[in-house]
Amino acid sequence: MKLRTDFVQLYRDVHSWVGIIAGLFLFVAFYAGAITMFEEPLQSWASAPVALPPPVSLERTPELLQKALAAHPEARTDYTIAVTPEDAQRGRLTWDGSGGQVHHAPTQVMAAGLDAEGNLVVVPKTPSDAARFVDVLHQQVGMPLPHTPAMILMGIVALLYAIALVSGVIAYLPALVKTLFAVRLGQSVRKRWLDLHNLLGLFSLPFHLVMAISSVVFAFHGQIFALEHLLFPGPVAGQHGGMQGGRHGGGPGPGPRPGPGGGQDAQSAASVTSAVGASAPVVPVLPPVLAPTDILALVTRQAPGFVPEVLNYMQLGHGKDVVRVFGYDVRYPTRGPTGGFMVLNSRTGAVQSGEYVPGHQPAKFAILTSFFALHFGSFGGTPVRWGYVVLGLAGAFLFYTGNQLWIVSRRRRERQSGDVVETRGTRLLAALTTGCTTGCVAGISAVFCAVPVLPFGGTYGAVSAVYYSVFCLFVGAAFCLPGQRGIRLLLGAAGGVTACVPLMLCLYGAHLLRTPEGLGVAGMAALLSAFLFAGAVKHTREI
Repeated sequence: MKLRTDFVQLYRDVHSWVGIIAGLFLFVAFYAGAITMFEEPLQSWASAPVALPPPVSLERTPELLQKALAAHPEARTDYTIAVTPEDAQRGRLTWDGSGGQVHHAPTQVMAAGLDAEGNLVVVPKTPSDAARFVDVLHQQVGMPLPHTPAMILMGIVALLYAIALVSGVIAYLPALVKTLFAVRLGQSVRKRWLDLHNLLGLFSLPFHLVMAISSVVFAFHGQIFALEHLLFPGPVAGQHGGMQGGRHGGGPGPGPRPGPGGGQDAQSAASVTSAVGASAPVVPVLPPVLAPTDILALVTRQAPGFVPEVLNYMQLGHGKDVVRVFGYDVRYPTRGPTGGFMVLNSRTGAVQSGEYVPGHQPAKFAILTSFFALHFGSFGGTPVRWGYVVLGLAGAFLFYTGNQLWIVSRRRRERQSGDVVETRGTRLLAALTTGCTTGCVAGISAVFCAVPVLPFGGTYGAVSAVYYSVFCLFVGAAFCLPGQRGIRLLLGAAGGVTACVPLMLCLYGAHLLRTPEGLGVAGMAALLSAFLFAGAVKHTREI
């Protein structure tokens, strides 16, 4: 079926204008989103190591708990046990060191261990907020706004994104079949940007459709959950718990890990309260909480194949104390970026909530889980996550090429109409495109270059100040240095800052470079810096 010419032109106009409006927001979201695939190794590197003895065995953990809770009774209400504390950043036992007080100081976590003589050793540690900041930057499409309005803005951008995808497919797909692999790098600038944009857009179309739809789900998840409850009435235990922490979580949390400094938030705690009930009768005599080994044995029987990583004990009172078991199952997609969770009564072992255990979800939860898993890449293991890194960076470049294509086409039309000087709108978009894209890349690179010299590896306020200072500097420079000279300078500067990331990893993060993820971070930064330098060299003449 062949569309009328006026319809095709209408869809092209919609695609162009909607893409222009959303393109710069989406560049930040996709670039930062690709970085968040390395969130855990970057968090490990950025946080200062703690001087703890080697973790005690799980069998000796009750002894550690007894001594730690006797010395620090405030930890009884909420503490976390790491099942496999393999790195230096996580002790076997941790709890929130702020005492439940909300203040502006960095979040402090207390980590406990036993020395060779069996004496209790408790040390404070302050996790870096650098990786969390990049995660929030991704969620909020680069805008330094309160979380709720930023998520509304993100939802609007995602809707525009979906409109641009649909209109682009309708307008350009028939013509793309003929010139799909014709990337005319040696011809005009407009044809080069057009071919690159079309090639990237077509081959990553399924990925972009998933990102657009799932982003709308995240932005308006409250309304979606209300509709879900209307369509599927009945008690929904832990209805909002799957949004805890992590990317696109219920709040800008640092990740899917529970416990202090690890992504526990109010919504997840509310899910536990919903799961176990809030009005149970008082139990006169309470049995002791089950040991970690007993909890793990119960989980193994309830969900074979589920691999527990973290046990989060919470004291809710009324005999309804619980333990949240966070983990993963490589056979199934998961609700969170790295796994799901099960809620057990910590004293009886009875399952209170299992809707978020991978492979054990009812249909209504599995449907939403598919959106989360497709967005986070939390399926298929490491190859899929690396694929999402490449697709995320390619997506960011897709939006950059779209803006450049519009700018080049607009300049050509202006010159054909006899304009000697380009219009204000063209100059504005050209400066914003160059400044925002290079500023985003340089700003994120600057954050991780600054991590080793910032106190506590960078508090949220500190890393935010570093990023937005660099970002605003690049945007300002783009307006002060228009034309190819400004583009070459900013691309080269962004490449230089990015090239410092693997250098800082070599100087301060040798332990990270001994892991595949760390080598991947360093290699990706080196390749990206080379790409930026090549782009700076390519811009040798005025468009």
